[in-house]
Amino acid sequence: MSASDEARAWAQTVQALAKDRDLVYEPVGGINPVGGPVALCPGGTNRLTGQLADGFWGASCDADEHEEGGLFSKSVLPGAVLAKSHVPDLAKVMPPFNVESIEGRPDELVMQHASRRKVEFESLDFNKRFLATVPSEYDPVALREIFSPAFLEWVTRIDNEIDFGVSEQQLWFMWRLGDRTRDQLEAALDNGGGLFKRVRNEVDESGVHTYPAGPWHAGLKPFPDG
Repeated sequence: MSASDEARAWAQTVQALAKDRDLVYEPVGGINPVGGPVALCPGGTNRLTGQLADGFWGASCDADEHEEGGLFSKSVLPGAVLAKSHVPDLAKVMPPFNVESIEGRPDELVMQHASRRKVEFESLDFNKRFLATVPSEYDPVALREIFSPAFLEWVTRIDNEIDFGVSEQQLWFMWRLGDRTRDQLEAALDNGGGLFKRVRNEVDESGVHTYPAGPWHAGLKPFPDG
């Protein structure tokens, strides 16, 4: 199959899932009208918006894109799926953070994040698999205290290379594609949903108000008052 055929097949796969899950599909994600909620993944290829998985509202798009194919049949194909959700409530009680898989690239990530503060957790398995960092002006203890041992264990059981974090009041989740199939796309959205629910549960235990899951997390409606 040529690279252009692969790109077309992948787009059809995303569109088919959008239809089955009642999601909005866009070949390239646009922005919302002036005065409306901020759109997620603007400019993202093969963007899906809505309830991506049970209780998980947000948007997803192609990520880690690169060219494949011969001289006369090049196409841009994704190496990952990126899912995002608006989480202003969570951002109030946790610092911005990145958790990135170090499988195959530990030295590269350490050099990239030399200006950030590393967070060490009590789970040795988690620390071996992921590099967790917060901006240099934040206390790493604040993040360490939010994630329970049960949460860390759940993350390390995900049998795939993933990255996730909270940045600019958005929760993001990156799923590296083993292949460009419907099973992989569903796994990306379903595991992103699992992460969303578990992070919310971790924050709920702090007693801070959190919004009920809904279209506001996807930028489809304003957040409810109160």
